Amino acid sequence: MKGSFMESLQRLGKALMGAVAVMPVAAILMGIGYWLDPTGWGANNVAAAILIKAGGAVLDNLGWIFAIAISFGLAKDSNGAAALSGFLGYGTIKLLLAEGTVAGYQGVDLAKLKEEGGQALLDWNSHGWAAINDKNVLIGILVGILAAWVYNRFHRAKLPDFLAFFSGRRLVPILTSIFAIALAGILYLVWPIVYGVLFSFGQWLYGLGAIGAGLYGVANRLLIPTGLHHALNQIFWFDVIGINDIGKFLKGGETIEAAKAATDAATCPGVWTDGVCTVIGEVGRYQGGFFPVMMFGLPAAALAIYLRADKSKKKAIGSLMAAGALASIFTGVTEPLEFSFMFVAPLLYGVHAILTGLAVFIAATFKWTAGFGFSAGFVDMLLSSQNPIANQWYMLLLQGIVFAVIYFVIFYFLIGALNLKTPGRGDDDDANAQLKSDAPLSDVATKIIAGLGGIENVDTLDYCATRLRTIVKDYTKVNENTIKEAGVAGVIRPSQKAVQVVIGPKVQFVYDEVADQLRASDAQLNGEQAF
Repeated sequence: MKGSFMESLQRLGKALMGAVAVMPVAAILMGIGYWLDPTGWGANNVAAAILIKAGGAVLDNLGWIFAIAISFGLAKDSNGAAALSGFLGYGTIKLLLAEGTVAGYQGVDLAKLKEEGGQALLDWNSHGWAAINDKNVLIGILVGILAAWVYNRFHRAKLPDFLAFFSGRRLVPILTSIFAIALAGILYLVWPIVYGVLFSFGQWLYGLGAIGAGLYGVANRLLIPTGLHHALNQIFWFDVIGINDIGKFLKGGETIEAAKAATDAATCPGVWTDGVCTVIGEVGRYQGGFFPVMMFGLPAAALAIYLRADKSKKKAIGSLMAAGALASIFTGVTEPLEFSFMFVAPLLYGVHAILTGLAVFIAATFKWTAGFGFSAGFVDMLLSSQNPIANQWYMLLLQGIVFAVIYFVIFYFLIGALNLKTPGRGDDDDANAQLKSDAPLSDVATKIIAGLGGIENVDTLDYCATRLRTIVKDYTKVNENTIKEAGVAGVIRPSQKAVQVVIGPKVQFVYDEVADQLRASDAQLNGEQAF
């Protein structure tokens, strides 16, 4: 991967859109399913079961999807061999570092450990091996980058004649599997340390009350890109060290009765103060503050991103933002929106994390509580309002309106003031440019390749709304006049090795022709048949 750090992040952000684009529909399907069967989650309604399972096919396999999408998107020519490599790489690491597999390495009887419970189980859980699963976005991103690097580095590699069948692109999945074993070895050493630190951090935050809840909100969002937010969630939302915020809230009536019967801090399901066990306004404090962000704040940010998009791209960006906003409002699934800007405009994501922490802190301070079984969206808010342990849940809606205004103003201002490259914004001010040549696109592509210094000089090839974007190996071989003879609208050289060819609306079709010629050349080079 070439260029500056920010350019690399933007390329990664674009590759991530392949994964992000499939997430809104999955979130909507699951949200409708939960709406149809809010208590049984599909057990009481066939239609709900179908919708929830269909949506889960995406949301329950995010690690695989990110590995495939990133490896495919970052590959020089977006070849399927890179995607296959991402799939194999993720499968390798997932199986090598699965909880049961690691237990076998270490001689741990996992079944017995879970049956006995106690401190030994708590220590085991703090290592986080259960988080190496189908949903681990961090592993997906790492594998995707690894597979793309292997593809870009070795897809033209030649082997001795007796191994010639495995040369070129066929070699890439094999090498990716080998490199994935090495990556698994590194993660085996690093993962429990990182996860354990977060585990201890979560225990410390719990003792800080409302301030800790706010800091948890910030950390929760900052860890989303890595998938390690699950480590903190385990502490606060589930019954790992006794907090179990979600479980206690969902069993509101039982929790209230348990509080009445409590005789000390150990038996109190909430906060024990001066001989009184309090649960109203306490249970749910690690959930309530997310509703204003997910139902109001992020959709308002999506509106700002849409309004700041280039005029020529508003239609496409509008549909993406609308789908993501609907998923966030209705189901509380925020990844489609967050992943759309977290890598291309990390400053905005940092602001989003801070605002989330502020929302959680405010709600916890004023004891506005609501809970969720799935996420902090409209469906769970509606269901939560009927829970006897919910406290002034309607104030979260008023807080949400305020946060919608805050999110919109901050995002709209920062995007414009700092010229942030959010979706739909770029350095393309040539949306009205047109390809001037009437020659067949295959001839146009041939001329462009010649002007770039020939097939062997093209290192990477990509395209955006109006331009071919290439990186060449030797910039001295580029002949701009030859490229212009193809009838293109212009040639731009943003850096020494970067060459952007302005095509206009037909850019995808020119890209396809150029990519086909590059693939055909690769096939001939490797002695394969080009299709």
